[in-house]
Amino acid sequence: MPLHKRTELHTLLDKIAEGNHKQLYLCFGERYLCRQSAEQIEQKFLETGNGAVHTIDGSAEDNNKILSRILSFSLLPGMQIYRVNDSNLFLSKNISSQIWEKALKAHQQNKPRSAVRHLLALLKTAGINGGGRSVFSDISSDQWPKLFGFGQPGDNLDWADTLLANSGVQSAPSPTNTADRFLSAIEQGLPVNNILLLTTENIDKRKKLYNQIKKYGEIVDCSVTPGSSRNAVREQKEVVQEMVRNTLAQFNKTMEPRALELLFERLGFYPVGVIMEVEKIALYVGEREKITVNDIELLVARTREDAIFQLTEALGKKNRAQSLAILNNLTRDGVHSLAVIASIRNYFRKLLIFRSMQLMDDPAWVRNMNSNSFQNQYLPVLKEKGVWSELLKGHPYALFMSFSKASEFSLPGLKKALTLVLEAEYRLKGAPIPHNIVLEELLLSLITAISIR
Repeated sequence: MPLHKRTELHTLLDKIAEGNHKQLYLCFGERYLCRQSAEQIEQKFLETGNGAVHTIDGSAEDNNKILSRILSFSLLPGMQIYRVNDSNLFLSKNISSQIWEKALKAHQQNKPRSAVRHLLALLKTAGINGGGRSVFSDISSDQWPKLFGFGQPGDNLDWADTLLANSGVQSAPSPTNTADRFLSAIEQGLPVNNILLLTTENIDKRKKLYNQIKKYGEIVDCSVTPGSSRNAVREQKEVVQEMVRNTLAQFNKTMEPRALELLFERLGFYPVGVIMEVEKIALYVGEREKITVNDIELLVARTREDAIFQLTEALGKKNRAQSLAILNNLTRDGVHSLAVIASIRNYFRKLLIFRSMQLMDDPAWVRNMNSNSFQNQYLPVLKEKGVWSELLKGHPYALFMSFSKASEFSLPGLKKALTLVLEAEYRLKGAPIPHNIVLEELLLSLITAISIR
């Protein structure tokens, strides 16, 4: 079977060990997991006999030069494994909007290197050089869909230009015939001792090259469901738990279940960060074999922005237990009560405005509207009205998610919520009541209020 889930990688490794291997391998999906899988594949090849690994940066190296190296006959003995990390051979306009969303998310989470990587990939899909101080801002709203295949994001693009300018990295356009040359090379066959191992985070499965590799080689799916749905979080948590167990096994250590839960709560799905934190903790505890909740509390920091976002998300889902638990963590981490109030107020204020917009006759909001209808029909007409224009400058898909969430509430319920927030703020500033009591009462009252239909 040419397509394997990452959890089934052992069957592929067994085939390599038995000598029943292919010359083409592709790992796609979450970047860290791709690299981890690629390392296991190349290590298994090296265990079977002599060979060498040639590591290539696919995001920076010219694809024609990469192909020339792969097609050359080596004078060195054994297998010659050409591992191309972050290959851009599978990029296309069909996935440009997904790449932009990843870049935006990385920027919001203060991960500049990851954001730059996605921004460069986006430019690659359009064949744009990354030089210049304002490459994204200079693209007009009319040009944007032609270059990237989706509408220009409404927010300010200075952040993207600044990240690229500060990175000092440029993206040169790829020759249009590169994919065809790779297709031809695969059909004709690579030199007998050469192995091509590709990793990529962004992939369009409709490309001929993907299907060609599926026909002649092996593909490892390292993708993990994104988002915060129950199924997505469960899958993310399982991957993190696996990574923690494997990392701790190298130190002959284990982690108690409650500590593992707390680690995921604080870090979320961030594979590189998880590995770094676990290694740090393992070294800190010294000879002790079991890592406890106290170790996580002491050594793993929680970011204020992530925690507050989790609080408003729990409120939006009307989850009392989770809301109170997150509030307790925020209080314990020293987040000021008025900062919590401000975040909750901004959250419900935006929902109230979006819900009021949905009650307008033109454009007409339709319950269960899909994202394409929202971005292409509803949002453009709404922007022409010129009402609350500053709130409509965000990324179209992010706006769609906010509008969808707002549709779940009633106008009276959201008005009542803002009244409760104001009353709680007055109590925090003037009444001799412990702040945690005021905030806990507020959360319970808010969930009751927004349940009004």
